[in-house]
Amino acid sequence: MRTFDLFVVELKKLVNDTITTDSGLELYIDNRFNEFKNRTTEGPVVATPFKYDTGVEVGDTLYFHHLVVINDGQPLTGEDNSYLVRYDPNHTINNQAIAYKSAKTGDIHPLAGWALLEGVEVDEEQQSSIIDVVKLKDNPVTKGKISFTPPWVEELGLKVGDVVGFAKNMDYRITIDGTEYYRTRAEDLMYVEK
Repeated sequence: MRTFDLFVVELKKLVNDTITTDSGLELYIDNRFNEFKNRTTEGPVVATPFKYDTGVEVGDTLYFHHLVVINDGQPLTGEDNSYLVRYDPNHTINNQAIAYKSAKTGDIHPLAGWALLEGVEVDEEQQSSIIDVVKLKDNPVTKGKISFTPPWVEELGLKVGDVVGFAKNMDYRITIDGTEYYRTRAEDLMYVEK
C-alpha cells in the first residue's frame, strides 16, 4: 500500500488498559479518570507517505500524537488494526507524526518540526531552614533539555544538551523507549540558556 501524505500504523489497542506482572498475570487498569495518560502513542509502520522523503521505513516504530486514537481513532477503512497518522512537514500543528525509531539502527529521529526535550531540575530556594514550605501545586514546566537535533532545531542554532524555554502549558509528554520527553514544536521554543 502507498499513501499520499499519511502514515499507516498497526495498533492492537487504542488504550493501554492492562499491565502484566513479572509472573505473567495480566491486570486491567480502569482508565475512566485518566484515559489521556494511557492512550497508545506508538506503533509499527505499515505504510509511509510517498509524497515526502521522511526517512521512515515500513517496520520502523512511529511515535504519534494522542489524537490518533481518541474517539475510536482514525482507522483505515477495510483494514483491521490499521490507523492513519497525518503528516505535514510544513505545518507542525497539522503533523501527528512526532518521531520514529529506526528498526535497523535503533536511533530516534524527530519528525517535521517537533522537538523532544528531557526534563531539567529546577532549583527552588528554601527561604527558611526552620519552616518547611508545603506546595499544593507544582509550578508549570517551561524548560527542557534538547535531546535530539534534527535540521529544524539545528537551524535555530541549538544542539543536544542545550536548555531551552518554552511557553506555559506546552509540556506535552510522550514516552519513547522508557524515557519521558516533552514534545513541543520548534517554533514554540522561546530562548536558550547560556
